[in-house]
Amino acid sequence: MAGLAAVKQVVVLDYGSGNLRSAERALIRAGADVTVTADLDAAAGADGLVVPGVGAFAACMSGINAVRGGTVVWDRLRKGRPVLGICVGMQVLYEVGDEHGERTTGLGVLAGEVTRIEADVVPHMGWNTVEPPAGSVLFQGLEQERFYFVHSYAARDAPDASVTWATHGDTRFAAAVERGPLSATQFHPEKSGDAGATLLANWLGTL
Repeated sequence: MAGLAAVKQVVVLDYGSGNLRSAERALIRAGADVTVTADLDAAAGADGLVVPGVGAFAACMSGINAVRGGTVVWDRLRKGRPVLGICVGMQVLYEVGDEHGERTTGLGVLAGEVTRIEADVVPHMGWNTVEPPAGSVLFQGLEQERFYFVHSYAARDAPDASVTWATHGDTRFAAAVERGPLSATQFHPEKSGDAGATLLANWLGTL
């Protein structure tokens, strides 16, 4: 008789920004053993690393740099170890964030810039449909679901990645990306009810 699958160990990186406890609760609901910490050894050794983020790109990058979070993100990805970015935690994976005329260097994991959404109503706040690509792991069984967004800035693409799209106003943007061990969502799975819980469970299944 096969034994039970081991519970996956997930670290939510604590760098002073993000819905840390909401992310923690959602991941526990999805079946993970979760630690919220800034400890880089724990972040490096976990089965999965989650980089959350709310607020401004520049402030999040300042916090990540303060705890040397970029080092562990890059190291994990080079070793093929899973990383999940959420909201601004996705945005900081890009090369540059341009907010209020301030250009801030990101982690550079993904090519491109994060810029302001063009729409009559900004921020983009609330539930929206997404367009996942064929074969998406994150969105398996979720092709018709809506997810919860709160943001004024977004990336328009993710070269060399599998992109899930969404549209707000005149802006079609990357709602999620998948590339090898890297996954990221512009929306908040932890605020997206059962659909978000399923997406996180799909991610845990890759660890």
